[in-house]
Amino acid sequence: MNMKKFALLTAVLALLASCSSGDKGELVGVKGKKWHPEKPYGMTLVPGGAFIMGKSDDDLAGVNDAPTKTVTVRSFYMDETEITNSEYRQFVEWVRDSTIRTKLAILADEIGEVPGTGGIGEFAFKDSDPDNMTVYEKYMYDNYSGLGPTGYEGRKLNKDVELIFDTAEYPDEYYSEIMDTMYLPIEESYNGQRTWDVNKFKFQYTYMDIEKAAKNRNLSRKDVIITEEVKVYPDTTAWIRDFAYSYNEPMHNDYFWHDAYGEYPVVGVSWEQAKAFCEWRTLYKNAYQKERKGQFVNKFRLPSEAEWEYAARGGLQGATYPWGGPYAKNDRGCFLANFKPLRGDYAADQALYTVEADSYEPNDFNLYNMAGNVSEWVHASYDPSSYEYVSTINPSVNDVKNQRKVVRGGSWKDVAYFLQVSSRDYEYADSARSYIGFRTIQDYMGTEVTANAATN
Repeated sequence: MNMKKFALLTAVLALLASCSSGDKGELVGVKGKKWHPEKPYGMTLVPGGAFIMGKSDDDLAGVNDAPTKTVTVRSFYMDETEITNSEYRQFVEWVRDSTIRTKLAILADEIGEVPGTGGIGEFAFKDSDPDNMTVYEKYMYDNYSGLGPTGYEGRKLNKDVELIFDTAEYPDEYYSEIMDTMYLPIEESYNGQRTWDVNKFKFQYTYMDIEKAAKNRNLSRKDVIITEEVKVYPDTTAWIRDFAYSYNEPMHNDYFWHDAYGEYPVVGVSWEQAKAFCEWRTLYKNAYQKERKGQFVNKFRLPSEAEWEYAARGGLQGATYPWGGPYAKNDRGCFLANFKPLRGDYAADQALYTVEADSYEPNDFNLYNMAGNVSEWVHASYDPSSYEYVSTINPSVNDVKNQRKVVRGGSWKDVAYFLQVSSRDYEYADSARSYIGFRTIQDYMGTEVTANAATN
């Protein structure tokens, strides 16, 4: 080959190489999908900004656990209302149905039943039919089946077939056997009605303890992977236990279960259960995103104490309540929240217990009942001196060794002092109360949305 032909060939190859990449040899970054923020259903965007956190008025109770401090929080989405009974039931029923499907699939696998027989085999694992497995599913089955505590971790459940709850329609004795184990024993039932054994329904999730990993870089990854297992049903006996010598049986019997209370805030949920709900909500949304080949969303979580107070203030600086204050009534004499007014006249605000989660007027961030109705769990451990040492940027204190978890906002059984946006209280992480609920938040991906940017 002469030099002219060689030079021509080299030029052509160089041209083809530059055309194939499209970047002309420049640093243009990795090509990827554009991110378009999607406001989660039922949430509102709280723009980040700075505010004065803590008691702006005299601390009449003399607790002195909330001195003023200027802090800054980033933007986030927050549930407009407290999580309702209906929304929490979606979580409970998902866990219940997944538990039942898993047990049905395991038994079908053990006795060799497969789809097409009309019995329990219809609920067999999806990988029970090798002809319907992808190459990846077959690889995972061949290399990882049999691992884990039960030997069935990671196998796909068949959710295309509806579960059968009518005993008259059970397909075979194996199905009946599994369903029987999900209820309390017959000797513990009454009035001819069997009840779910709520201790059987647990949600298991895994997460990485990033704080632990950051503090000790010598730890291996497996040392900071934490697995939690939480019973999901709320403790309805809280209605009885919280109030001695009080007839609250109707609330115990109906509040969580009856559709009449579907839009009321869920209570009887511990801090641990609220945290598990956040993990499930993230899992549930991302399962949908994966199905439609969309990008995964970042996790839902409980708000930090600073985020909760910032959101409760609704952009008002130095306010006593979410609506401003200093009074708990408007100019027409109507109460602005559900609490314990007038020396204990619970009915004065038109509510004896809780009210629907979107009752009363929202604050300026369009958030309902940030004061009153039910107190709300936040992702923080209670330390009366924490305001003295926390960071001024997205401050957060959650000590895993401190099981006293902060609740904010006051409830239907509290006096007005606890409705103040700066008031702090706590309950133990494993406790469930008839006056504590929660709402979730999700970080906004980006930093350009700020409440006070225009004034800077």
